[in-house]
Amino acid sequence: MLRFVLILLAVAFYIYFVIDVARTPRGQTRTLPKFVWLLIVVLLPLIGGALWLLLGRVWPANGSPFGRKRGPVAPDDDPKFMRKLDDDVWSKKMRKRRGDATS
Repeated sequence: MLRFVLILLAVAFYIYFVIDVARTPRGQTRTLPKFVWLLIVVLLPLIGGALWLLLGRVWPANGSPFGRKRGPVAPDDDPKFMRKLDDDVWSKKMRKRRGDATS
């Protein structure tokens, strides 16, 4: 049973590596061209995949391997957006206080 799980895990990693190399844009690989990385991953299944992750893949600047950007998810989580809302409310209040008719 353990052997079956290990083989299944190895096949899953192999599929992940092949798809990851195939989906990576051509200009975002290090050390070798993309088609060479694809050949390495296909011909040397797990070793090639490990080499791809260590030497070939360019990781996003935020360090997340999944490319998700950290930051505000919704507008009310964004401090810049909230500051702009506060400024808009303050400006409207000042225009009303001065008696401006253009609001």
